[in-house]
Amino acid sequence: MKKIKTLKKNYEFKNVLSKGKFFIGKYITIYIKDNNKNENFIGIAVNTKIGKAVKRNRIKRLIRESYRINKEKIKKGKDIVFLWNKNAKVNDANFYNINKEMLEIFDKANMV
Repeated sequence: MKKIKTLKKNYEFKNVLSKGKFFIGKYITIYIKDNNKNENFIGIAVNTKIGKAVKRNRIKRLIRESYRINKEKIKKGKDIVFLWNKNAKVNDANFYNINKEMLEIFDKANMV
């Protein structure tokens, strides 16, 4: 099983957020930008106002797992940043909701 490539540096996030296209859902917002490579790089950001580290890390794990399961369906060569919407309730964050919304957004973005 191959490891998911991630965006780590602040400038990598800023580049995708400023130059990428965005798609908004109820729980997550996804920014997508071409990277001219043969694989996808993902970044996940959850605002500190959402809750303490345990809640934020749980959301990140759910998003990462949903992406991992669906990554074979998604087109390659993109930088993707996932942001958790601050208005969404953390208690509603379950795998089913996030996975369903992620597939809907990728479908809307013609990435499937």
